[in-house]
Amino acid sequence: MEQIMPDFITYLTNERNASKSTVSSYCRDLQRMFRFLSEKGIKKAKDVTTVSLNAYILYLEKAGFSISTVSRNVASMKAFFHFAFGKRLVDQDPTSTIKAPHIEKKTPGILTRQQMESLLEQPALDTPKGIRDQAMLELLYATGMRVTELISVQMEDINFKLDYVVCRDGDKVRVIPMGKKAKEALIRYLETAREQLMKGKKGNYVFVNCFGSPMSRQGFWKNLKEYAQKAGIREDITPHTFRHSFAAHLVENGADLHDVQEMLGHSDISTTQIYMAMAVGKVRNSYLKAHPRA
Repeated sequence: MEQIMPDFITYLTNERNASKSTVSSYCRDLQRMFRFLSEKGIKKAKDVTTVSLNAYILYLEKAGFSISTVSRNVASMKAFFHFAFGKRLVDQDPTSTIKAPHIEKKTPGILTRQQMESLLEQPALDTPKGIRDQAMLELLYATGMRVTELISVQMEDINFKLDYVVCRDGDKVRVIPMGKKAKEALIRYLETAREQLMKGKKGNYVFVNCFGSPMSRQGFWKNLKEYAQKAGIREDITPHTFRHSFAAHLVENGADLHDVQEMLGHSDISTTQIYMAMAVGKVRNSYLKAHPRA
C-alpha cells in the first residue's frame, strides 16, 4: 500500500486541488491505517476488505478518538481506495459500503465584540514581543485567516497601498482586505519591533519569534491563552475562535454571505451559512427580550 502513496498524493494535489493541510491529514490517517492492517498481516491493497476496515474503525472508536477524527479517517480511506480502484490497483473498492459516523454540527464558539476588544488591548506596546502580538491578533481578527496561514505570511504578501494581504493555503491563494486597526498595528510592528526580534538574521516571514525564527502555531497559541486569561475570558479560546468571530461579526453587521465565503476560502457556501443562522438567532433573542408581546 505504501508504494501507492506518491501517486495518491499527486492525485489529491493536482486533481482534487486539496490544500497542504488536507494532504498532510490524509497521509497521517493512512499511515496509521497501514500500521494497523500490517499488524493484522494485511500488507497489500488488494487484500484489504470491508471487514478489516470496519475493524480499524472500531479500533479508532475504542482508542478514544473523537467522532470528527474517526469521520476524517473514513474520508481518508475512502479517497485512497477510490483512487486505487480507479487506477485498477484493486479489484473492488472495500469502502463502498462504509459510512462515516454522523457528526452533530456544533455552533462555533465566538467572542462578543466587547470580549474581542478587551483581548486585542492586552499586548503591552512597550516591548517588541507585545507589539508583534498585537499585530498578529489584529490581523487575525481583520482577515479571518487560519493561524497556519497567518504565520506563513511573507513580506511581499502585504500591500499597504491597497490595504490587503495575500493569504496562501497550498496552491490556493486569496486576497483579503485589511482594516485600519490591523494596518496600524502591522506598520508599528514592522517599523519598530521586527528588526529587534530578527537579531540580525535574514528572513522573509513577517512574524518571527524572539530568536528571529518564523513564529510557530504553538508559540502563538501559548501567547493567546495568556492574553485571554488577562482579558478575563473564561470560555475556551483557540486561534480558530478569531476566524469564527471574524465571520460572525461581519454577518451580524450585514456583510454579504458570498463575500464572507470568499474571504474565508470556503469552497461550499453551506459551510459559511452557519454564521447567518447564528446572526438570525441573535436577532430573535433580542426580539424576544425586547418586544412587549413576544
